[in-house]
Amino acid sequence: MRRSSAETKAVILAAARERFAADGYDKATIRAIAADARIDPAMVMRYFGTKEKLFAAAAEFDLELPALAPDQAGAGLVRHFLRKWEADEGLQVLLRTGVTNEAAAERMRTIFAGQVMPLVIDLTGDPERAPVRASLIASQVLGLALSRYILKFPPMVAATEEELIAWLSPTVQRYLTE
Repeated sequence: MRRSSAETKAVILAAARERFAADGYDKATIRAIAADARIDPAMVMRYFGTKEKLFAAAAEFDLELPALAPDQAGAGLVRHFLRKWEADEGLQVLLRTGVTNEAAAERMRTIFAGQVMPLVIDLTGDPERAPVRASLIASQVLGLALSRYILKFPPMVAATEEELIAWLSPTVQRYLTE
């Protein structure tokens, strides 16, 4: 059965997401991804060029940031990110990989700069300080994800969503409003 170009690309991306999730960036190979997609490895290279470019395409995430009232944005962001980390194992893979791989770290920086910073500008009206505010927010939500989902610190794993929101939202709120 012959696939269209778009279908082939979608099959490769699905296989890449699964392989990167299972093996991590460093252990995933173009050959394994191609085998999972049931295509020749040359086709993977034809569509994506390099493993780094394939990873970047496979690691494209819409954080689906909600509209938030400025005075409740800290709690809203913490809640949203907790639910996002719970629902999307791909983000956990990206975080795990980003700690040791520059391509993954750049992907994470791009996602946060492109999606969190505009939200911060909307909430604060402060484009000049938005980069530092967004980076501080990222430090909290990424630290939360790292300690809860990757390192699995027992108190972080055991904490309820509401407990974590109560602990972290004042800090995130302060990054937005002070």
